[in-house]
Amino acid sequence: MTSLTLESIVDWLLHRGDGLYGGEAVTQLEHALQCAALASENKADNKLVIAALLHDIFHLAPDTSDRHQPHEQLAALMLADLFPAAVTEPVRMHVDAKRYLCAIDPLYWGSLSDMSKRSLEWQGGPFSTEQAANFISQPYAENAVRLRRWDDAAKVVGKVTPSLNQYIPLMQHLIREHAAIA
Repeated sequence: MTSLTLESIVDWLLHRGDGLYGGEAVTQLEHALQCAALASENKADNKLVIAALLHDIFHLAPDTSDRHQPHEQLAALMLADLFPAAVTEPVRMHVDAKRYLCAIDPLYWGSLSDMSKRSLEWQGGPFSTEQAANFISQPYAENAVRLRRWDDAAKVVGKVTPSLNQYIPLMQHLIREHAAIA
């Protein structure tokens, strides 16, 4: 798997993030920045803001041989060397959070874009009642649900957001903090 550095994260977002985000009308970079901005606006801590920014980073990874595995699992693995579980676990769980929300919120399905509804089918469909209960009892599940809601909302064409440069110091701080305890 590709070794990840802060420099590669920034490079991928700036130079590979101009493609459309999964059939939506915004780019990968716009989607990432909108997610992070929504996290900030909703008073998320720095770790969850960075999780929101990077939750789909694997979509931008060049030449990986692991594309047969789910993007959220691979993104969490890639980020784990740099960031704490409070960043990587919501990233890992954000797809299951969609399955959870479809199981517990009757209005949630209707709020999804057509592309998100299609991807839900590939991701296993809504959770059963038991699966939903097991999911939400896990550490970081509540933050994954918050991230999921921002992920769903971060598809607004032309929305003004802070630039990627605003998030670099946050990432640097979290990387240093994680390295000090790793």
